[in-house]
Amino acid sequence: MNRFQFVADHSDTFEVKRLCEIVEIARSSYYKWLAGAAKRAARRADDDALAARIRTAHDKDTTQGAPRITAELNDGAAPGERVNRKRVARVMRERGIAGLRLRRRKRTTIPDQSATPVPDLVKRDFTAPAPNLKYVGDITYLPYGAGQFLSPGHHHRLLLPAPGRLGDRRPHAHQPRHRRP
Repeated sequence: MNRFQFVADHSDTFEVKRLCEIVEIARSSYYKWLAGAAKRAARRADDDALAARIRTAHDKDTTQGAPRITAELNDGAAPGERVNRKRVARVMRERGIAGLRLRRRKRTTIPDQSATPVPDLVKRDFTAPAPNLKYVGDITYLPYGAGQFLSPGHHHRLLLPAPGRLGDRRPHAHQPRHRRP
C-alpha cells in the first residue's frame, strides 16, 4: 500500500489535511493522485488485455522473449494496436512471463594441465585431538544484508573462516574492510 492509498482509505474517518501531514505528502499531490485513479485503472485494464495477447504468443513458443513477442504482436497489427518493446517487457516482468536465456559459462580459473596436484596431507580427516596440531585454511564469502552496495562494486560480504586451528572450537569470522574508490 502506498501513502496515497492510506490517505484515501482513512479519509472518511480523519481529515485529509491531517492524514497528509502524518504521512508527509502534499495535499495537492494526493488530490492529483486521486484524479488520476480512472486513468490508472484504464491502463491496468489495457495491460491485462496485452498480457493475455502476450501469453497467447508465448504459449506457441516459450523460448521467445520481449523483442520477438513484440515483433510477433506488431506483425499485421493495425497502426493503433502496435505496442512498444519496453511495455511488453514490463508486462512480461510483472506477470512472470520469461523467455529462455542461454548464457555462456564464464570460466574464471583455467587450471594448468602440467601442474602437479596439491597433496591431501590431512587425508580428509578434519578432527584434531588437541589445538595446534592441524591447521586449515578456507575462503568462503557469504552475502548478507539487503544486497545494497557500500560503494560501487562492493557488496555486503562476510568472509568465513580465516585460517584456523582444528580442535579449537572457537568461531571465527572476518568482515573485509571496504576501500573507497
